Amino acid sequence: MLKGKKIVLGITGSIAAYKACLIIRELVKAGAEVQVVITPAGKEFITPITLSALTQKPVISEFFSQRDGTWHSHVKLGLWADAMLIAPCTASTLGKMANGVADNMLITTYLSMKAPVFIAPAMDLDMYRHPTTQQNMERLKGFGNHIIEPASGFLASGLEGKGRMEEPENIVACLDDFFEEKDLQGKRIMITAGPTYEKIDPVRFIGNYSSGKMGFALAEECARRGATVTLIAGPVSIALSKAYAQRIQCVHVESCEQMYNAATESFPSQDAAILCAAVADFRPETIAEQKIKREGDDLVIRLKPTHDIAAQLGRMKQGQLLVGFALETNDEQSNAQKKLEKKNLDFIVLNSLRNEGTCFRSDDNQISILSRTGQKDFGRKPKSEVARDIIDELSLQLKDK
Repeated sequence: MLKGKKIVLGITGSIAAYKACLIIRELVKAGAEVQVVITPAGKEFITPITLSALTQKPVISEFFSQRDGTWHSHVKLGLWADAMLIAPCTASTLGKMANGVADNMLITTYLSMKAPVFIAPAMDLDMYRHPTTQQNMERLKGFGNHIIEPASGFLASGLEGKGRMEEPENIVACLDDFFEEKDLQGKRIMITAGPTYEKIDPVRFIGNYSSGKMGFALAEECARRGATVTLIAGPVSIALSKAYAQRIQCVHVESCEQMYNAATESFPSQDAAILCAAVADFRPETIAEQKIKREGDDLVIRLKPTHDIAAQLGRMKQGQLLVGFALETNDEQSNAQKKLEKKNLDFIVLNSLRNEGTCFRSDDNQISILSRTGQKDFGRKPKSEVARDIIDELSLQLKDK
């Protein structure tokens, strides 16, 4: 959680300095207070006026602010901050930090810093791979600094390597992850997400409009709070945030049959499962081996029920927490309550298609959480915030088990 955190953002002389604006925007959006310290070379790439407008604070660059004897105290900055982030960090600054060369305000602030320090390198790919740079980074890691590995690219030699600064949202996610309370540390959570596709023939299928956004948001929220996540995802076109991907095992499936097999195999080893996928309730009785040609005025496709994943996991449950979703169009509370009891769920997340601009394909959602002890209603929010509400309830109930 970055809300209320004080962050010193160090900016050095890199072409990636313009991305500092995006980092500031993300930090401020998360509720952090940001103080920029920029090197003289950094000001050649981005102006202090721009940075000051974003942070609502004067930018610090020199030791002395005026010719009247007033000066900027790097010691006070070191005591003020909850964290220091240097992004972008050039090879030159890396070298100075590793060897204590305090020839500018940024380095003296770093050397006075009492809070954790995060470093996002940015440089030419061959410079990044050079043994001197690698040695400096290893030395800085040894001092307890956090290196945010740069993004992959290609070296002049044609080999794949790293050097380009990591994307701003991933950098901020690393800080957010550091400060997040790990209330799910050590927990194993399975989540289903997205639609399922039930084949009619080799080119057609029965499906739905689910984008998987809600399930992926839940997976990232669980990982951010320390859980090890198994994400069983139907056909979706979204990707996990790099900051949390290492804690999430993604199992890709297409049909209800495949999702059923993956879920029932994984569930016994989990502490909790969240069934967020929009699973098809029916599939064709037979799948044509070749593309069905357009002949005649109508086509009859006989359907049969698919596996009921929630009901099966409810029967298998042995101490795990089981969470379901109910997407309704009418009699919402009544239908959700029936599903809660019938499927042996611990709580159910209800949303309604009558709430326009939520549910399928939307970035927002509006939910109610129904359990055996009552109902909690929430307003419309981005799905990332809805995920936090749901996982707050999950964490609370896990503690009570």
